[in-house]
Amino acid sequence: MTTVTSSPAIDHFLARIRGEHDGPSPWARGAVLDAVVPGWRFSVCGDEAIRRQIRAWFRDPGTLEELRRHSIAAGEVIELSVSWVEDGVPHAARQIHVLELDPDGHIARHDMWCGGRWPATLLAEMEAGSDAG
Repeated sequence: MTTVTSSPAIDHFLARIRGEHDGPSPWARGAVLDAVVPGWRFSVCGDEAIRRQIRAWFRDPGTLEELRRHSIAAGEVIELSVSWVEDGVPHAARQIHVLELDPDGHIARHDMWCGGRWPATLLAEMEAGSDAG
C-alpha cells in the first residue's frame, strides 16, 4: 500500500463522499470536474458548480466500504466503494477519482469515473453472481 501524505482538501473531499457537506470547499475557484458516469460524460467548471454536483450525488450520509489512496505528483488517485441508504433502499457505488491540487492545496482538476449506482436488488444479484462456478 502506498503511503499518502494527508491533504486537507482531499480530506474535505472524502467527507463530502460521506455526505458531510459543511466546512471549507476542497476545490479551487476555477476547478474542473470531468465525470464519466454510466452512459454519459460531462464537465462542470468552478467551485460552486462542482459543490452542487457533488452534493447531488452524495446527498445521503454514506460509508466508505473500501478506500485506496495513491499519491501522484500533483495530488492523489482515490479508489473507493461507498454505501448509503436512499429513500429506505440500500445502495452502493464504485468510483475512481483523480485529484490534482493547485499550489495552494485546493483541487484544481477532478477526474471521476463511476461504475454506477447499485440498489439493493442489483447488489444481491452481483453477490450471487460472484459465488457462481
